[in-house]
Amino acid sequence: MSEIWFTKTHEWIAKSGAGWKMGITDYAQSQLGDITFVEVPDAGTHYSAGETIGSIESVKAVSEYYAPVDIDVISGNEALEDSPELVNEDPLGRGYLLEVKVLDPSQLSSLMDEATYNEWEKGE
Repeated sequence: MSEIWFTKTHEWIAKSGAGWKMGITDYAQSQLGDITFVEVPDAGTHYSAGETIGSIESVKAVSEYYAPVDIDVISGNEALEDSPELVNEDPLGRGYLLEVKVLDPSQLSSLMDEATYNEWEKGE
């Protein structure tokens, strides 16, 4: 992924081919521990930036995840139905949560680039 942006609630979103993928960060998955279930919305569902999309359950807690910008859901990562641990194993790759359509790319400028996120996350 050449272009990737991060939120202060530990989601990432990246250009992937003709679309976009999003997920939670390595920091977020490490804080949750072993992930046991990921709630994925139906295709076509719209979310505004900051709106709750779903939840992620782990052995430690249940945590919500949020839309980084205004999006329409194209599809969920079907592999997570049988293997939610992919989020732990490869959160920025095979463990992505959703494929989405970004409705207003100008909103990406409100997010952090990877270097800024990594520095900011050290203070968490």
